[in-house]
Amino acid sequence: MKWLVIALLCAKCLTAQSYDGPRPPKPDLPYLIHADNLVPTESTEAKMDEREQRKGDQLYIIDGANSTARTPLGSPSFLIQTDQLQADQLQCFRLTSKNGHREILIRRKKKMVAQPVRLNVVKVGDNLYKISVDEILDNGEYALSPAESNQAFCFQVY
Repeated sequence: MKWLVIALLCAKCLTAQSYDGPRPPKPDLPYLIHADNLVPTESTEAKMDEREQRKGDQLYIIDGANSTARTPLGSPSFLIQTDQLQADQLQCFRLTSKNGHREILIRRKKKMVAQPVRLNVVKVGDNLYKISVDEILDNGEYALSPAESNQAFCFQVY
C-alpha cells in the first residue's frame, strides 16, 4: 500500500510538467517567452571567414549589428516545437558586434574555445521544450545554435 501511494505521488509530479500556454506557430524555431507572448528569434546562418581559418582560428560572422529579437530578461527562456532539431543539442553563445555584423571567434591554437552558456532543457509536451538560460546574461548579442551546425537563432539582451 505504501508503494502505491509513492507511485501515485510520483505520477502526479510527472504529469505536472504539462504546458498550457501559447504554442509556437512554427516548428524548429526557438521563441523567447515574454509572459503570455512568444517572440520569434532571428533565424540565420553563420558564415565562416576563410581568412581566419587559414590562421588556425574559426571566425563565424552573422549579418547585421543587432538582432531583431530583443528581451530585457537577463535569464531568458525559450519555447521550441521540434520537428527536425533536437532541443537538447542547442547551445548558447555570446556574440560580438563589430563593423556592422556579429561574430564569434573560436581559437584553436591557444586552446581558448568560446564557451557555451549553460542551458536547462525541459520537455513540456509532445515535441515541445522549454529552454532556460541557467545564468544571468550581460546586455549584448547572443545566439542559440545546434551543435555542429552553422544555423543560428539570434537574440539581444538589453
